[in-house]
Amino acid sequence: MIIAIWFLFFFVQQPSTPLSTFSSEWNNKRYQLCNTAENAPYLSRAEREIIYILNMARVNPTLFLETIIKNYPVFSERPELANSSYYKSLLTFLQQQKPLPLLYPDEKLFESARCHAISAGKEGYAGHDRISQQCKGQENFLGECCFYGSSDPLEIIIDLMIDEDVPSLGHRTILFKNFTKIGVSLQPHKKYRWNAVLDFAR
Repeated sequence: MIIAIWFLFFFVQQPSTPLSTFSSEWNNKRYQLCNTAENAPYLSRAEREIIYILNMARVNPTLFLETIIKNYPVFSERPELANSSYYKSLLTFLQQQKPLPLLYPDEKLFESARCHAISAGKEGYAGHDRISQQCKGQENFLGECCFYGSSDPLEIIIDLMIDEDVPSLGHRTILFKNFTKIGVSLQPHKKYRWNAVLDFAR
């Protein structure tokens, strides 16, 4: 009985992160600090997880490369990714990337991202230009990433990092800039099912 109680206590107490299934190294308590949006009630669970995962990639890009990116083509059932020049360039990029500061949720950035994600979703629009006066008034960012298709936080982050068919690699660059604030909104999209808007500032 004592052994059973101890086992249950041990099991419950183990830290867990969104990347734990890829490697037990992500269970280290230091990565729990990456969950900066944990107490942001205006964010959905998926929006908080987008920030969590991005922070882990920024804090330890080498571990993210070795445990996540190198396994992602198989994990995502998209083996063709391994042959993509954009995917290969991400491998090199992360090998050279230095750790960056954590991103903290910012409510003004969230409102900027949310307005754009909602209005773009309703109109089936894809792009960065605000399409309503309300959203133009709430526009507030130094860098922005827009993603279309999935509502899965990990897929959103990795697809933005790979930046397939974006020669400038603008999304990848923004994700790894020296920003400290972020607003994220994930909303339904008329044409692409889902769209995520990530707004950044210093």
